[in-house]
Amino acid sequence: MRIALIHVGQETNDFNPSPTTLRDYQSFGIIEGQDMLERFRGLGQIGGYIEAVEQSGQPVETVPIVRGWAVAGGRIDRASYDFFDDKIRSGLAAAGPLDGVALQLHGACASEDMDDVEGAQLQACRDVLGPDIPIVLGLDHHANITRKMVALATAIVGHRTQPHDPFDTGRIGAEVLLKILFHGVRPTTAWRKLPLLSHQEQFLTSRAPMKTWFDRARAMEADPRVVQASNYPMQPWLDVAEGGWSTIVVTDNDPALAERLADELADLAWSLRAEFQKKDAVAIDDAVRMADAADQGLVVLSDTGDTVFGGAAGDSNLILESMLRLGIRGRALVPLIAPETVARLVQAGEGATVTLPVGGNVATAFFQPIEVTGTVRRIAAGKVNLKQHHQDEIDMGRTVVFDVGPVTLLVSELRGVAGNLPDVYRAFGVEPRDYKMAVLKTASNFQYFASISSQVIRVDTRGPGQSDVFGLPWKRIPRPVYPLDPIDDWRHAVG
Repeated sequence: MRIALIHVGQETNDFNPSPTTLRDYQSFGIIEGQDMLERFRGLGQIGGYIEAVEQSGQPVETVPIVRGWAVAGGRIDRASYDFFDDKIRSGLAAAGPLDGVALQLHGACASEDMDDVEGAQLQACRDVLGPDIPIVLGLDHHANITRKMVALATAIVGHRTQPHDPFDTGRIGAEVLLKILFHGVRPTTAWRKLPLLSHQEQFLTSRAPMKTWFDRARAMEADPRVVQASNYPMQPWLDVAEGGWSTIVVTDNDPALAERLADELADLAWSLRAEFQKKDAVAIDDAVRMADAADQGLVVLSDTGDTVFGGAAGDSNLILESMLRLGIRGRALVPLIAPETVARLVQAGEGATVTLPVGGNVATAFFQPIEVTGTVRRIAAGKVNLKQHHQDEIDMGRTVVFDVGPVTLLVSELRGVAGNLPDVYRAFGVEPRDYKMAVLKTASNFQYFASISSQVIRVDTRGPGQSDVFGLPWKRIPRPVYPLDPIDDWRHAVG
């Protein structure tokens, strides 16, 4: 059997006005052909796919087409969409006879002129291959499931945890595809769409309410008739015409069972809708004081409104301003994605004392620059090796370590992984253990700092990733939608 392998991913935040370009994909590597299998063995969704195929013992020839991934951000530009559309179409056309496709996408990608990029990428596959070749679609569980995705995919699987385990998802998707190709499984999909939004503070699957919902899906999979049950609490900042949470159940040729279980998962999520809205974040000044007064470091401060892993631009200076105004005693790490600031600091050179405005470069609806004075400690190229990520190297662009009083700013040209992994600081000669607090530009991916941190404090910052969903300028999301509108029955709301 010959299986094509495609991995293209980006998560869109519609409240970040800065478009995602091919440069963002290139910073994580655009890879084609056999290099995909060599580079990602043991890593991410591709690594999970490879392991499942090899452990199956089945006679499979993998035909790798393209791998392109970008950190979450604003809508992708047309050039990026066209680039991957061409790679998918031309790669499949040149692949020769195929028996199946392992299609690994994100599910919440929008372009400057299209809400449903993944639906269009599925359509590109069908245009080349026709309606009968099995396509198993592997998604991030923050995907926005659309009618087109359900209609064009043979089966859909998603991440089972937050923080995500892409390797697990790649393995599951491959196992489902192998069952179709070698064991005669005939997938039947039931899909439910919920008029539901939520901020990200209750997204961790290690605790209720999300754990309750995801545990029920895992329990359903104990039934051998169930191929997979997957839940999709949509990316909270995707403002699209088909937006909302979803649940999918795939069974082996048992449509009645799929429909019943999909209803059950939808009802369970709806019953928990108020719990999903609970906020744990505290006010900025309170959070900074708590971290500075903590008996033990390192304290993680989660900049919820500027979550780079959720598509924000990484240019918030709100926590920095609070630290400087309050005169913190402990030392702090703060990442900032700001190409213009990098250029000025590079021009000044290492050792220079510089006064300049920082922050508020991109998301100007949420942030304004503040003026600071500091010393340029180090200037370096931004290639970083990672040990705990779904790939082993990223490019942050030119990066500057800039000391402003008790705060060490890590200012980079590209988003990369912001300062969300200790390896990023260490690559530039900064040891996070030497600091009292570290600002992470993520709302839930604290696992990378877990071994060296004493506590996590969520900070209630405004921004493109803010928890206050009522304060965001929604334009396209279908209405009514909870919690923006009062809704008692999800079935009635979706018609």
